[in-house]
Amino acid sequence: MSLFFLPAHDAVAAPDFGPNVLIFDPAMPDIQQRIDAVFARQESSQFGPGRVAYLFKPGQYQLDVQMGFYMQAVGLGRSPDDVQITGAVRSMAAWMRNHNATCNFWRGAENLAVIPALTDKVDVWAVSQGTMLRRVHIRGDVNLWAGGWASGGFLADSKIDGRINSGTQQQWLSRNSEWSEWTGSSWNMVFVGVARPPAGRWPEPAYTVVDETPISREKPYLFIDGAGNYSVFVPDLVAKGTKGITWANGPTPGTVLPLDRFYLAHADRDNAASINAALQAGQNLLLTPGIYHLEAAIEVNRPDTVVLGLGFPTLVPDRGSPAVTIADVDGVKVGGLLMEAGPVNSPTLLQAGDASHHSRHAANPVFLYDIFCRAGGATTGVCSCFVTIESADVVGDNFWLWRADHGTGASWNGNRNAHGLIVNGRDVTFYGLFVEHTQEYQTLWNGEGGRVYFYQSELPYDPPRQAAWMNGSTRGYASYKVGAGVTTHEAWGLGVYSVFHEPNVFLDNAIEAPDVPGVKLHHLVTLRLGAQTTSGINHIVNGRGDAVITRKMARLDENQP
Repeated sequence: MSLFFLPAHDAVAAPDFGPNVLIFDPAMPDIQQRIDAVFARQESSQFGPGRVAYLFKPGQYQLDVQMGFYMQAVGLGRSPDDVQITGAVRSMAAWMRNHNATCNFWRGAENLAVIPALTDKVDVWAVSQGTMLRRVHIRGDVNLWAGGWASGGFLADSKIDGRINSGTQQQWLSRNSEWSEWTGSSWNMVFVGVARPPAGRWPEPAYTVVDETPISREKPYLFIDGAGNYSVFVPDLVAKGTKGITWANGPTPGTVLPLDRFYLAHADRDNAASINAALQAGQNLLLTPGIYHLEAAIEVNRPDTVVLGLGFPTLVPDRGSPAVTIADVDGVKVGGLLMEAGPVNSPTLLQAGDASHHSRHAANPVFLYDIFCRAGGATTGVCSCFVTIESADVVGDNFWLWRADHGTGASWNGNRNAHGLIVNGRDVTFYGLFVEHTQEYQTLWNGEGGRVYFYQSELPYDPPRQAAWMNGSTRGYASYKVGAGVTTHEAWGLGVYSVFHEPNVFLDNAIEAPDVPGVKLHHLVTLRLGAQTTSGINHIVNGRGDAVITRKMARLDENQP
């Protein structure tokens, strides 16, 4: 099964990943006790300081790996089947009433195989936004819920031998994966490049199927060879339509980068200056788990730089800068980061490119994976925008951009945040875009040729009155706004939901887009989720589509407005 499992793993000392990375070998006697202790700390620590990554060396394990907040489980094989866990790698929801998983954020598993042996031999992955399953092989069935509601989620480059039951999952994106059967549908299930998509099509059931993924490069990942040497594997770019997993017929094609070409950053001793010095010296960057307080932006200026986070490293710009800036260059890959607004307003937390450069990068695009941003929740933070994309041809793969609706600072005048995503570059593609609660346009798309495969957005809960949430004479700000001058744009599976706390607060249109032939919107849904029946959304797009005020749901297919 394993091409890379040799008994000489420990011949080389492990790199200094710091105390928040736990490296396991199948011969260790106390793994279950150690991971149980971590889970006890992290299970309900929604806004706590703990950040943890588990690294499993190749081999076979019998474990119950329960995943809480800010936890990442990673197999160190070259292929997912090199690490095999009999038992579970699971995310439950016992910490919330009625097993409600709608707050099961910030956790992920990558590059490992699981033989389910618990919970009736079903692996349970009950999660919401800010989570990921990548390069996993589940040798059995999977439930995406734990009995209560769930609000995920993202699956990519994964194989499920049995059935996926989405249960109460409200929405989900699956990309380049396969299974024997999918059952379940709620509001917005999108399948892109999936080998066996479920039967049935939108609106009943709410399935949106796109046959092939138009452009892809799977997320880089850490692995160890038989001599114990650590490296990062960078999968190849595939600039044509793909379907199914990259490792079906052998290891994923790509390039190996030895770990000595990476600067290993640590939150207790690194800042922007030390990290930038390493980047300027030509190093790639691996951020170990922790909370990094930054005095300036991390600047990624070299083409083909790889920046990877382990265990949800959290970047907080303390002085009003971005957290990360990427120059207008080819081939940068950034993945696995949580960026948190600081006490001084930042214009944006992540910026790719700048407005003064307009180079094309189609032959070697920038890829951004598992990018999560927030304002409020853990601290009172403010920023004008979470992510700004000026470069052309950027590909985003699993984003959650969240103005907190609960936690520290969550109030209309507390965690101020106008926009989630602004795209000015052309031919930008997103797979899995979750943007929630920002106070003006949540997504503002000004670039030509944009493509979005799956969009989920809740409107801000907390406008205190209609007058506080006006866009000129228009009531509220559309969640998804395609700029007035755009002539080509296409999106599949868009859901916008309202949960207004106050009465008589309305949004005129969930989506606004030019009424031109090149702007195409497929499978749109709006919902009123709260009990407030005197507030809601008047139309789905451009004055069309039913209101969700007294009714709960409305749907529309704007194939060519």
